[in-house]
Amino acid sequence: MVLKDVLVQGINFLKSSGNEAPAFEAGVILCHVLKCQKIFLYTHDDYRLNEKEHREYIEAVKKRAGGMPLQYITGHQEFMSLNFKVTSDVLIPRQDTEVVVESVLEYTKNIKENTIDILDIGTGSGCIAVSLAYYIKNSRVAAIDISQKALDIAKYNSEKNNVIDKIDFICGDIFTGLKNLLRNDKKKFDIIVSNPPYIPSDEIASLEKQVKDFEPLKALNGGNDGLDFYKFIIEDAAYFLKKQGILALEVGINQARDVLNMMKEKYFNIKIVKDLSGIERVVMGAFNH
Repeated sequence: MVLKDVLVQGINFLKSSGNEAPAFEAGVILCHVLKCQKIFLYTHDDYRLNEKEHREYIEAVKKRAGGMPLQYITGHQEFMSLNFKVTSDVLIPRQDTEVVVESVLEYTKNIKENTIDILDIGTGSGCIAVSLAYYIKNSRVAAIDISQKALDIAKYNSEKNNVIDKIDFICGDIFTGLKNLLRNDKKKFDIIVSNPPYIPSDEIASLEKQVKDFEPLKALNGGNDGLDFYKFIIEDAAYFLKKQGILALEVGINQARDVLNMMKEKYFNIKIVKDLSGIERVVMGAFNH
């Protein structure tokens, strides 16, 4: 079949599945299969796909129609103008998380240290760690995750974005204690940042199919009230922050005030940062030694 007919075939298949952007997504998938730029679809609509290309395209379209996120099909997602590899082993980077990165970048403008030491807890794809290492030229980043598969993706992304020499990757469960993971109690950070799991357990079942059925649940489930990870991070991070070092946390909808109240005992100058939709998305504060 020629390209224009194959594209229509994909559009119709996605449309029948209830996809909200069938033409756009059918085009993205076809570009992925053909390893071409979007302009190719318009300038070579008479291109004849071989049997392998056609089969791969239909298989990919069927996966998307079944709910698999487009990013898992194409294997990448843009974040902070950088390109990240993603698989089902990691949460797909979201625009919401760019707010926490931008908040940290704004804070670092006032840091005079020769090296800015940063700890990213629950790094996943490495989108936060890699972005901070990339945009903060004098940074040194430690990135922790419980999943070795996720760390492998994060390492790949750090290499792809030319910052692998600036990031140390650590595999382990933060609930065993950061002291056990970091090994060196004397290590202190200017910034500790995290986008922890924050979906309440009883809300997981009501998430969109492409989220609950395909993205890693351990990167989503925040316990009964969605706050389990915040309670631990806020308490333990204090031991590893330099004087007036900051803790920056992404939070879910309607969680900012609860997280702010948890931080009051050990942190000062606490502020809430809203995203472009006006949703309270980040809570950050300085450690009160």
